Amino acid sequence: MSRSPGRKQENHKISRELFVLTYGALVAQLCKDYEKDEDVNACLDRMGYSIGIRLIDDFLARSAVKKCRSYSETADMIAQVAFKMYLGVTPSVSCSSATGNEFSLILDKNPLVDFVEELPAERASLCYCNLLCGVIRGALEMDRLKGDAVTEIGITFLRKPEDRKHRRNK
Repeated sequence: MSRSPGRKQENHKISRELFVLTYGALVAQLCKDYEKDEDVNACLDRMGYSIGIRLIDDFLARSAVKKCRSYSETADMIAQVAFKMYLGVTPSVSCSSATGNEFSLILDKNPLVDFVEELPAERASLCYCNLLCGVIRGALEMDRLKGDAVTEIGITFLRKPEDRKHRRNK
């Protein structure tokens, strides 16, 4: 049985659209459940974090990437491989510090806001895309729904996790 050449692309687009619509419904429900935007933002961040700690295994298995040797290599890997793999977009990477421990991911086209026109005035402090921040445990600097032309996600390296060597029990 053969597949048509555009089939994989079509499935990716459908699943991305389903994710974006589902995400919009999730944020709308959280806005009904919580009165304060800060509570919604925190909930989205927690959800993203939970997704992120599980998603890394899938990412490593599907991408077959090697261990990153530097912080800039990690930033490029997040932008060029992970975002492309899961959201179908490739943000640009901008280093924002002389020490090289901070970078921003710039999304000219943020798929999470495809079906959203603007935030209601009473939800001005809602960080609609805060799930992404939880996934990569960064800080969302700007949000396209607040009138900015791009979405910027800032990441600051705090510490290097200890290298752990796994040994089999014999």
